[in-house]
Amino acid sequence: MIEAATKSLSPTALVPPEQGLTMPRQCLRHWPSPRHLGWLSWKVLLARLFVFATAGAVTMYGATQMYAIVGQSNATSLQVLLVILFALAFAWITLSAATALLGFCILVSRRLRAQSTERATPLTTRTVIVMPVYNEDPDMVFGSLGDLARGLAAKGCAKHFEVFVLSDTSDAETVRREEMAAHRLRSLGRHGILAYYRKRQNNEGKKAGNVAEFVRRWGGRYDFMIVLDADSTMTPGAVIALAQAMEAEPRTGLIQTLPHLTGGETLFARLQQFAAAVYGPLHASGLALWFGNDSNYWGHNAIIRVRAFAEACGLPDLRGVPPFGGPILSHDFVEAALMRRAGYGVSMRPDIAGSFEGTPPTLSEHAARDRRWAQGNLQHARIVGGAGLHWMSRFHLVNGIMSYLASPIWLLFLATGFALSWIAVAVPIDYFPRDFALYPTWPQFDARQAWSLLGVSLAVLLMPKVLAWAAAMIDGGRRTAAGGGLALTGSVVLEVLLSSLLAPVLMLLQSRAVLEVVLGRDSGWAAQQRFAADASFTALVRGNLGLTAMGLALSFAAFSVSVSVWLWLLPVWLGLTAAIPLAYVTARRGVGAAALRAGLFRIAAERRRDKEASMPKGEAVPG
Repeated sequence: MIEAATKSLSPTALVPPEQGLTMPRQCLRHWPSPRHLGWLSWKVLLARLFVFATAGAVTMYGATQMYAIVGQSNATSLQVLLVILFALAFAWITLSAATALLGFCILVSRRLRAQSTERATPLTTRTVIVMPVYNEDPDMVFGSLGDLARGLAAKGCAKHFEVFVLSDTSDAETVRREEMAAHRLRSLGRHGILAYYRKRQNNEGKKAGNVAEFVRRWGGRYDFMIVLDADSTMTPGAVIALAQAMEAEPRTGLIQTLPHLTGGETLFARLQQFAAAVYGPLHASGLALWFGNDSNYWGHNAIIRVRAFAEACGLPDLRGVPPFGGPILSHDFVEAALMRRAGYGVSMRPDIAGSFEGTPPTLSEHAARDRRWAQGNLQHARIVGGAGLHWMSRFHLVNGIMSYLASPIWLLFLATGFALSWIAVAVPIDYFPRDFALYPTWPQFDARQAWSLLGVSLAVLLMPKVLAWAAAMIDGGRRTAAGGGLALTGSVVLEVLLSSLLAPVLMLLQSRAVLEVVLGRDSGWAAQQRFAADASFTALVRGNLGLTAMGLALSFAAFSVSVSVWLWLLPVWLGLTAAIPLAYVTARRGVGAAALRAGLFRIAAERRRDKEASMPKGEAVPG
């Protein structure tokens, strides 16, 4: 493969000779020949039993308690709806908590026993690092890939890797800059790393179509491909480790890493990347175990067996028009499901360090990205019943749908609860609803039990963060990376407070996104704003005034019912009322820099950067 791929290459060509693969479009209605990976590992089986049994038991407890609170014997239809909505929303957080508990056990057990290191084996395959781009900053894209290519060459692995930029850019000036940067990157071939650039004239299929077109033209040159987004990168060590892992598992079609968020300047971005650094490993460790070889794909920072991808992952268009028809937007989940359907394993490796990605700098940019993701995930409702899919693949699709339906479910739950509270105050109680009742019918609502259930719900909601904090405190490296135990604890407390204030804002933004999709509004395909730019206060007021008005209205309405309802809904109306100052403060780079100077929300990448800056020139940071 390696020798054949290097024949007849012009040193000035921006693309290599074509060596394509057939990539047929897959049918979701028929799948005549199911393929199996073999027996399920007993560890994976036990992990799944633990997660589902724990989540199911806690959900059942919460639902029965809620039913007891509203009164079992004479529950109205509105009260039954309240119980159903609570059970759905509570099941969502209990599944996350059970996964976190499993992840905590895994991380702690690893700390208590000696770590075995995988034996590095010489590579015998060729891997291409592909980066699909659409109106991105060429300096960022080609600079990141150039650094990675030089790092791989320095490790003596140049002949095993190539770099390929796949451009769908529509802006003429950006295309010109891309081509200039591509020629500079192409010059790296003199140092051993071959780099290519292809500009596609027809943007059919968006990102998924971009990668598929590459496979159909050049997929035969490579054994594996590592997909990166424009704001994501990997260290040379991580890239090599992925290639070695794929060589060692011939029945595996895809290996997903855990990308750590980095590069954030605003307070919002720093909150996101700190939360990912502290809480992410806990969840990922639990998911990796109970997912087993039936895992998922997040669209980037993963390695893929190219021939398996070509054989199994040609995406069909869905009947109808967007948002539910047309090209499949959230292609990654579907590609993982099709890969697994074809008999190839899909696994997750959170233990491979050196995988990074950026994060939206502001709440508004996060909401814009979430709008696209909401449409893509809800579109999976058309795919979840596809023929031949593994049940775990169907679970991933449903899980993705639920990640956006959870917000309107919580919103409906709050609205139903408020309506019941208002009815209890506004409507006179009829103690003798029947003509000949011997005893009065007393209204049933156990306030003490309600507060108890609220405490249980908060415990389940916060447990993953508490366990993640404990795991980070036990791990000396992660504790030091956060600035020490005191800084880690303070950062976690502040993150919990700020994320609690942001939660109702995000709930309404996601609910609006779901409503727009249901109403048939297409999100389109716009370039992402990846860099922080301090927005004007006036613009933030315009963008968040509606949320503030809703918060004030909810506060007034709740107080008019009773003080207890006002206090019960305080976490919701307070966050909404503070939407404008929250959006303003979290969008400021100066506030993010101040938090960094105060030692808050620090991550490992920043500690390493500080060490490099403080060392004499010419020395290298260990590890």
